[in-house]
This record gives sequence, C-alpha cells and structure tokens, in this order.
Amino acid sequence: MFSEKLKKISWAETTEKIMSKTESDVLRALGRNHCSVEDLMALISPAAEPYLEQMARLSRKYTLERFGKTMQMFIPLYMTNSCTNSCVYCSFHISNPMKRTVLSMEQIEEEFRSIKKLSPFENILLLTGENPAVADARYIGRAIELARKYFSNIKIEVMPLSVEDYEYLVGKGLNGVICFQETYNRERYNIYHPRGMKSKFEWRVDGYDRMGMAGVHTIGMGALIGLEDWRTDVTMMAYHLRYLEKNYWKTKYSVNFPRMRPSENGGFQPNVIMTDRELAQVTFAFRIFDHDVDISYSTREPKEIRDNMATLGVTTMSAESHTEPGGYSHPQESLEQFHVSDERKATEVVSDLKKLGLEPVWKDWDDVMN
Repeated sequence: MFSEKLKKISWAETTEKIMSKTESDVLRALGRNHCSVEDLMALISPAAEPYLEQMARLSRKYTLERFGKTMQMFIPLYMTNSCTNSCVYCSFHISNPMKRTVLSMEQIEEEFRSIKKLSPFENILLLTGENPAVADARYIGRAIELARKYFSNIKIEVMPLSVEDYEYLVGKGLNGVICFQETYNRERYNIYHPRGMKSKFEWRVDGYDRMGMAGVHTIGMGALIGLEDWRTDVTMMAYHLRYLEKNYWKTKYSVNFPRMRPSENGGFQPNVIMTDRELAQVTFAFRIFDHDVDISYSTREPKEIRDNMATLGVTTMSAESHTEPGGYSHPQESLEQFHVSDERKATEVVSDLKKLGLEPVWKDWDDVMN
C-alpha cells in the first residue's frame, strides 16, 4: 500500500530539496526524455521560473504527440450534498446549517436529460458528499446503471470505498474514479479533516490501491491547492502516480490541481496561494514528467486561464458545470460546493476551443464485451 511507502518520504526534507534545486538541475530535467520525481522537483522549483517559455514549448510538444489537437469534455453531476465529514474548507461540512439534498433516481434521471440538452456530453462525473447512510455503494450503483442509458463513460467522485464495492460498481458500468487526497502532509492532515471517515489518512491515501486492485479503468488524482505548500504536495502526488503506474499498469491516470477559492466556506481562507504563473508551471512540469497522464482543468479556473492552457498541456475540461444537487434542472435550489469561475455555456466553450484549433471530444472509448 502506498501509505507504507509514504512513511519513508520526509515532508520537510522534500520541501528543502525542492527549494534547493538550481538552474543546472532545471536544465538537466529539460534535457531528459524521461523524467524522475527529482527532475519534477526541479521543474516546479523557483529555479525553473525563468524557463517557463521553454517548459511551455516542451509541454505543448508532448501533448500534441500523445493527445493530438483534442480536448476531452466532461460534466459533473452532484447527486447529494449530505456529508458526515468536518472538512474545514468545504461548504458541505456537517456543521454547516444548510439544506441537505439527496436526489432520488427519478431526479437524477431528470438531471441526465437536462444535461443532454446542453451539449452531446458522453463523459459524466457523478459526485456525492461522504454519507454512506444515504449514498452508499448501492445508491451509486443504481445511479451508474441509470447513467448508462445516457452516457458512454461514467466516473465517480465519492467517498473512498472497499475493493469489493469498487468491483461491484465496475460491474454496474463504472469507468473511472476521481479522488483528491487534499494534502499528503500526514502530520497536518487532521487539522483540515478533524472528524468523519475522511479524518482517516491511511484509508483515504490507500483508496487508490483499492481502485487499482478492483480493475478501475481510470484513476484521477489531485491535491487541493491552498492547504499546504503546493510544491511539496504535488511532488508527493508524483511519487504516488509513479507507484500506481508501476503496480496497476493497465490503468489510465489523470491529475488535477484545484485551487481553493477564498469564498468557499465563508470563513476558511487558503494558507497558500498559487499564482496563475505557478499553475502554468506545475501543469507544464507534470506534462514533461509524464507524457501520458491526462491533465484536467475544471470550471474553478476562469475562461482566460483555461483557454491559454488548452493548447499547452491540458487535455480534459468540464463545461457549464453546476456544483449543487439538482442544479441542471432546478438551478440554485441547493447550496453549491463552490462557485464556478468559467460560466460559459458548453457551446461557447466548444466554439472557443475550435478557434484555438482544437477538436472537442465528447466520447472517449467503448468497452466492447464479447
């Protein structure tokens, strides 16, 4: 399990390594065809800042070689905002006196129909808060079965599950799982996750192993930018990615760098701010580090940044997202998890991508069963 590997990697020493990288370390990394985690450290370090243009060119080159001039499109659907966790940065936390919504299967199907009216989405991400009493694996499984009528590629972003539950969902038609570790800083993890199942660090970080064991086709990873030093967190994620690629080599992987918005919880403010240039830097660095990994940007990011990065490393985008349950058929009847920055219609996103010379892809693949 990766939690055992992680115990051997010092957070403080990793931070010191990153900050001590030199210009020669950066140039060495830029000259390699295959980068190590040490090379990634150099590319995200302050020493790499003068080389962003060179990094951008390399990132664009590798992206074109692997993905061509395409952009995979997806849309999220929040099925419930009910949650038993106490994450201090999230508006869904259990102590927040808000209306809790759990969509019925009829309401979920109404959402599916509303989504299909927006654009020809075939990739959907089903999300829940972490409350197994109202949204367990069986609830998620019924939603996946229903989604198969409307979408060809179904992913989930829910509480970490057991191997058996992931296997059950794969049998229902699940294609992928996205899970944000939030932060890999074990010592400070419970400051942000004091109660609930999410407070169990090992259970969460080893969830990716359980996904791999269950044969999940695609695994998505991410660190929430704003909790701890972003350079150290994404380095830990790089170690984790390499570990997963070695142990579950049949699986595809994606990464995301969601930046925390100061308004998300009406009180909690990010400890760390990642600038736009730093977001570009980490995106270029990860593409140079791993030519095959899918890099996703959500509507958290504004239009200008998403358009600028669309040809330089990003390969998946959401569009016209609602982050409240029932938001596509009945907007603003429930509290959002976060307010989106890119408020363009899906058709507008598509038009702008085509102006950049990119072809939006609605359908990724079919699972052919004999």
